This record gives sequence, C-alpha cells and structure tokens, in this order.
Amino acid sequence: MSSISSLAETLADDVLAAQEEIGNDRLFVEIGAVLAAASQTLEEAFLTECRIRLAERKARAALAAKLEAHRSGS
Repeated sequence: MSSISSLAETLADDVLAAQEEIGNDRLFVEIGAVLAAASQTLEEAFLTECRIRLAERKARAALAAKLEAHRSGS
C-alpha cells in the first residue's frame, strides 16, 4: 500500500467518525477542500475512500432492512 493510500484511508476513517459524532454529514467535503489546497493527489484518494465507506454503509443498511422485512414476514 502506498503512503498516500494509507494516509487517505486513515484520514477517511477519522473524518467519518468525527462527522458522525458532530452530526455534519458534509464534513468530509470540507476536509477535502482543505486537502485540495495542499495536495490534489491526497484529496482525490481521501474523497474516494470516504465515498467507498459511505456507499458501503448505505448498502449494509439496505441489506439489513431487507433481512428485517424478510424475517418479520413482510
């Protein structure tokens, strides 16, 4: 894993945790803008990692809802 990928993954985890804690669902965009001023490469990697994690959360929520509906007989 490259240092950029490693940094982007760690930062994405930290920012998404903070985003959830403070209730700002666009915090990752704000942090991405800060990164863009310093490193476009890191910004792109970070935003990709955030989007991947957010998409996975939505997919898991959809799966959980389907399973719940199935198990409750709906």
